[in-house]
Amino acid sequence: MSHIFSTALCLTLGGMLAAAPLPAAAHPGHQHNGVTLIAAKSAVDSAKLTATKMALRDLWFGHVFWVRNVVAAGLAGNAAEEAAAEQQVVANAKAIAAAIEPFYGVAGRDGLFKLLAGHYGAIKGYLNATIAKNATAQSAAITDLMNNAEQIAVFLSHANPNIPKDAAFGLFQAHAGHHISQIQQLMAKDYAGEAETWAAMTQHMNMISDVLADALAKQFPKKF
Repeated sequence: MSHIFSTALCLTLGGMLAAAPLPAAAHPGHQHNGVTLIAAKSAVDSAKLTATKMALRDLWFGHVFWVRNVVAAGLAGNAAEEAAAEQQVVANAKAIAAAIEPFYGVAGRDGLFKLLAGHYGAIKGYLNATIAKNATAQSAAITDLMNNAEQIAVFLSHANPNIPKDAAFGLFQAHAGHHISQIQQLMAKDYAGEAETWAAMTQHMNMISDVLADALAKQFPKKF
C-alpha cells in the first residue's frame, strides 16, 4: 500500500464521517411512497459503518504488510529495502492515527501515533535482537511490546467507553504475539508456518478494525 493510497483512505474516512445529516424530512416514522424512512436511514447507517470498517481494515492491513517487509528485508540484510519499508510503516501509522482525528481531535491523533511508534519500535527491537541472537535483548523487546499493548488498551478504553480495557489488551497482546511468531518463523525459514501466522494475523487485523469501528459508531451515532 503506498503512502498516497493510505492517506487517501484516511481522508475518505474523515470525509465520510463528517457527512451531512439526513434531511429534516427523514425522521423515524415518516413515509415516502409507503416505505418508512426509518428503514432507509438504517440502510444508510449500515453503509457508513461498513465503509468505515473497510477503510480501517485496509489501514491496519497496511501495518502488517509493511512491517513484514521490514522483517524480510532485515533478515536478508538488505538495508535499502528495509529503510524504504520502514518509511511506509511510519506513513501508515500516521494514517491510522489521523483516522481517529475526526472523533478525538489532534491530541487523540498524536497520542495514538506515539503509541503506534512505540509498538513498531518494540517490533524492530525484537527483530534486531533475533538477528543478533541476543536472548536478553529479545526478552526486553517482548516486555516492551506487552507494555505497549497495555498502553494502547488504556488509551482506547479511556477514549471510548465501548472498548473495555481488558478486551483491548487481549487483542493487542495477541497482535504482538503474531509479530514475534512471524519473525521467529522467517528467521528459521519456516515459510509454511509463517504462512499460517500471516493468515491469522490478517484476520486478527480485521477483528481489531471492526471492534474499533463498532465502538466509534456507538459512541458517535450522529456521525453514522
